[in-house]
Amino acid sequence: MAETLGTRTWPVEIRLKTAEKALEIDFDDGTTFRYPAELLRVESPSAEVQGHGPDQRTWVAGKRFVGITKIEPVGHYAVRLFFDDDHSTGIYSWSYLYELGRDQAARWQAYLDQIAARGLTRDPF
Repeated sequence: MAETLGTRTWPVEIRLKTAEKALEIDFDDGTTFRYPAELLRVESPSAEVQGHGPDQRTWVAGKRFVGITKIEPVGHYAVRLFFDDDHSTGIYSWSYLYELGRDQAARWQAYLDQIAARGLTRDPF
């Protein structure tokens, strides 16, 4: 399969699990990932979270109960997720979502370590 826009795998089905505060995506290679809304929010590819360089990363806390209210397609390469805390600026490419699903355990642990090191919590303030 030719790589297009950095994407080697494409979603074949996307399911928003509103009550479970999760997103599920089946990719064309047979892989299925389940993303908690909290993970998607704190790993948003937006400049608000990621900054404009590696040293500008912001560790977002207090999002344990965040939910996704809407999914909007962005061209053929991504989706924009709308969260119930009014965050909606992240554009989640298929390749980013695949990478996030594949590396979910390590990214989650890094997030937990970073907020703990800063004296923050997952619970809303």
